[in-house]
Amino acid sequence: MYIVIVGEEGGRAGELELALRDFGLDWTVCWLTGTGEALTIPADRRIDVFVSDMQVGRVQGAHLLEQVRSLHPEAARILLLDRGHGTDAMQALDVAHRFLRKPLDASELIEAVESVQELRDLLTNPTLVQTIGRVGSLPPPPTLYLELERLMQDPDVGAAEIATLISQDPAVVAKVLRLSNSAYFSAGRAITDMRTAVTRLGTRILQRLVLTSEALGNGAMPPAEREAMQERALRTSRLAGQLLSGPSAELAATAALLAEVGKLLPGVNRGGPDDTGPHYAEAGAYLLGLWGLPMPIVEAVAYHHRPGAVRMSGFWVPGAVHVACALVGGLAIDEEYLRATFQIERLPEWREKAEAIGAA
Repeated sequence: MYIVIVGEEGGRAGELELALRDFGLDWTVCWLTGTGEALTIPADRRIDVFVSDMQVGRVQGAHLLEQVRSLHPEAARILLLDRGHGTDAMQALDVAHRFLRKPLDASELIEAVESVQELRDLLTNPTLVQTIGRVGSLPPPPTLYLELERLMQDPDVGAAEIATLISQDPAVVAKVLRLSNSAYFSAGRAITDMRTAVTRLGTRILQRLVLTSEALGNGAMPPAEREAMQERALRTSRLAGQLLSGPSAELAATAALLAEVGKLLPGVNRGGPDDTGPHYAEAGAYLLGLWGLPMPIVEAVAYHHRPGAVRMSGFWVPGAVHVACALVGGLAIDEEYLRATFQIERLPEWREKAEAIGAA
C-alpha cells in the first residue's frame, strides 16, 4: 500500500514507521511538504491513501484533495484538522473520505486507512452488486436536497431563495408547512408561506425534512409503512445529532435519516426471520455511494447495525447512528462496543433523550 502525506507532519515519520512494523504492515509512506510535489506524482503511480493538512502553504487542503480526486481517483483521501477547525470539515465533505485530528496519531491513521479499505471491499461485494444490479429501477438521487446543499454554501443566500427552491416540490412544501405549524415550532401563530416557514424551522431541520421526503418517499413500500419509516428517521436523526458535537453532530443527524433507506430496495435482508440477501444497511450504503453522498455518511449507514466493525478509535458517527436507531426503534444496543469506546455510562442519559424526543 502506497501512502502520501502532505504538510507539516513529517516529524512523525519515525512514529508511523514504528507503528507499521508493530502491526506487521508492509506500507510505503511518502512524506511531502508542498503541493507541487504532490501534484507532480505520475498518474500511473497508484496512490492508495492521500493525507493532507488543512492548509499546505497557500493552498487549502480541501482544494488539494479535489485536485487529487481528479488525478488519482483511486486514492482514499484524508484531511487533518487542527483543534477549533471542526467547522471546516463541512466544507470538505465532498472531497475527503475521512477526517483525523492533528497532531497525526499513527494508530488512528492505520485504523482510518483499514476502515476505508474495508468499506470499499464491502461496497464491491459481488453478492451486493448483483442484488442491486437486478433492481429494475433504483430510487432516484435526492436532487432537491443536493441542490439545497449547494445553495446553502453561498453565505449571501437568504430565506427567500431557499423558499423558492423548496416550492418546486409540493410534497416537501406540505411537510414543511405541517412541521412549522406543529405545537413544537408554531408558538400559536399559523404559518402559511414558505419563507416564514424556512425562517422558523431553520436550515438544518429543513434539510432533514427534504432529505427524508426525497430519499424515503420512493419505492414499493406501502404508504403507511413508508410514513412510519419517515417519522422514525426524523426522530432518529434528532437523537443522533445530540450524541455528538460540532460537524460530527450534523454528519450523524444526516446519516441517521438514511439508515433505513436500503429497506426500499427489493431482495435485501430487512431483519426478518426469513429474510435473505445482503443486509439493508450495506445495500443502503451502496445506494448512497451511487448517489454520490459523502463517504462519512455512506460509512455510517453501512455500519450502523454493527459499529464495532469500524476500525477506528473512539465513538463517532457510526456509533451515534447505531445508538439512535436502537433506542428509537426498540432494537438491541451493542453494549460491548459502548464499553470498548468508554461510552457505556452515558447510555442512561441517552435513553432519557430518546424518551423526551418520543414524547415531543
